Amino acid sequence: MLVDKFLCALYNCRRPQGDEDFMRTALCLAERARRRDEVPVGAVLVRAGKIIAVGGNRRERGRNALAHAELEAIGAGCKRLRSWRLEDCTLYVTLEPCPMCAGAIVNSRLERVVFGAYDPKAGAAGSVFNLFQMPLNHKPELTGGVLAQDCGQILTDFFRGKRNKKKQGG
Repeated sequence: MLVDKFLCALYNCRRPQGDEDFMRTALCLAERARRRDEVPVGAVLVRAGKIIAVGGNRRERGRNALAHAELEAIGAGCKRLRSWRLEDCTLYVTLEPCPMCAGAIVNSRLERVVFGAYDPKAGAAGSVFNLFQMPLNHKPELTGGVLAQDCGQILTDFFRGKRNKKKQGG
């Protein structure tokens, strides 16, 4: 398994220190989503080097199209900070944000977005189009491809398993 319990425990016990560490924490959240049979995407919201909120996909369980990992983390961060403005925060997410999540990122004034795997079907941070380059009132700093292979592999494995299960009639 790409992300095991030991790795998750390690990153929950020690303080993450850089982009890769925070992305590994997001991968742990993606793994948690996968175990719930959700598309494995995880998100971590960081302020001043500390995790202040997390999110994982919950669309299937919650039967809610809005329950993306990014929106979960942004919502929890706004609640924790008691503000809709997340100007001094960085969002780490295992998959390139979709148009809906990119819009929420702009509207919450996130300072920076770091994502893992590119999404050639729905990516709104450069793969299909780049919402962050549009003439909007806010443009977060963007870093893509952090631990891209690991972030992509958990998605590939998940969807491969879904296809195999479907072929077997389950």
